[in-house]
This record gives sequence, structure tokens and C-alpha cells, in this order.
Amino acid sequence: MTGPPEERHVRRLLRIAREPFAVPVFARGWQRAVPILLAIGTMCVLGGLAVIWAARLTVPYPVYVSELGARGAATAGPFAVALLLIAAGGLAIAVASGHIRSSARLLDRWAPAVSLVFAAVCFVLASQVTCSAYCPVPLVDPRSTPQDLIHTVSAVLGFAAACFAMLQVGFSRSLPRVSRLSRLSCGAVAVITIVGGLLAIVRVGADVGAWLELVGTTVAVGWIAVYAVALTRIPVVGAVEPAAESVAGEMLDAAAPEAAAPEAAATEVA
Repeated sequence: MTGPPEERHVRRLLRIAREPFAVPVFARGWQRAVPILLAIGTMCVLGGLAVIWAARLTVPYPVYVSELGARGAATAGPFAVALLLIAAGGLAIAVASGHIRSSARLLDRWAPAVSLVFAAVCFVLASQVTCSAYCPVPLVDPRSTPQDLIHTVSAVLGFAAACFAMLQVGFSRSLPRVSRLSRLSCGAVAVITIVGGLLAIVRVGADVGAWLELVGTTVAVGWIAVYAVALTRIPVVGAVEPAAESVAGEMLDAAAPEAAAPEAAATEVA
């Protein structure tokens, strides 16, 4: 590694920030925890999806997913639990997938795990700040409140982050079998949710829009579960060791000039 010491330190810190589990100290414990995290994450996201479907089937008329958690709705409690389960599962899977990177340069600004973590945070916010009765569309429906705006924005950002994670995995060489499914899922979720959202805005085909949103949610959550199962087939040791060796090498390279400096000074004095 070349450049002044300050530049080397900055590069080393940025590398650790991008791939924290490549640091040898963290890598060993992480390798043992990955299978457990994937199992917990899969059960949580599928459990949350099952709760959403169970709550939806108790409502005899078409409702959007967010309406299940609207203020005063009988399904508000189960809906909040479902979102928290999905968020917890997504977070666990994100931590377990820290070694996965996208092969496309434009998608490799950060790992898919970061996108999943951001989506999980958005879903936690959406579970705690629910929409008001009947979930009026923010900025369009005069009955909407700031609470509706916060819930809608957090839910949209959560879905967008999940779609971006799908796109990142869709161009990852580490998961060739899941790449095509990820690209298809990303396109399907994007199209379905956009069409469902437009139907809600123009107030046309509410029953169709409601089912489209539920299908989009199912595809997105189902993809997270499939992604977790696919990760169990990748040897974590093989994925981590090259990166760990690289980070360790950078640490040694950065420390070498500092260790050599006192020796050089002693030689000059002698």
C-alpha cells in the first residue's frame, strides 16, 4: 500500500466499515453465528408474513396492507407484531449476509446487508407510527395527517430499500442460482407496488390495488426467506477468509511504517 500514513489509515478504516466481519477478530465469532441468525431470520419473516395474511383474511372487504394497522382497526395489534417480526428477521439475515457483495460497480457502493438493515429500520418505524383510520393518501386526501405521511414514507422507503437489496443480490456472483430470481422479484415488487399505489391515489379499483399490494408484500418477504435459505449453502469460511486476510494485510501494511519509524530514528542517532 502506498501513500502517506494518514491516507493509509483512512483507507483501512473505510475498508473495515464496508466489511466489518472481514476483520479476523470478528470473523471467527460471526462464522459460528451465521446459521443461527439465518434460521431465526427465516422463521421471523415467514411468521410475520403469515400473521399479515391471517389478519387480512379476517377482513371481509378489500383493504390495503397498511389499513390492517390503522388506528382503531381490529387487526392493528397483529399488524404491528407482523412488521416487527419482519424487521427483526430482516436484521438477522442482514447481519448473516455481511460477506455478500454485488458484482455490479454501481450497486456495490454498500453491501446488500446495509440495504436490508435500512429496510428493517423503516419497517420498525412504520409499525409504531401507523396510519389514521382508512389510511388516507398523504398530500392527496384532505383527511390525511402528518402521521399518515410518516407511515407512508417509511413504508415506501422500506420497500425501496428491499428492492435495492434484491437488485444488488441479482448481480452477485456469490449466488448465481438466486441472482435471476432476485432480479425478477425486484421487477415484480416494483411494478406491483407502483400500480397498486397509483390505484390508491386515483381511487380506482381499490379492491385490485389492495390485492396487488398484498401480493407485492408477499413477494418481497418471500424473497428475503429464499435469500436466507440460499445463504446457508454458501461456506462462510471460504467467503470470509480472503477478505479477512486482505484486511489483516492492510493493517500490517499500515502498522509497518509506524514500527519502522523509531528504528530509523535510532539508526540516524547512532
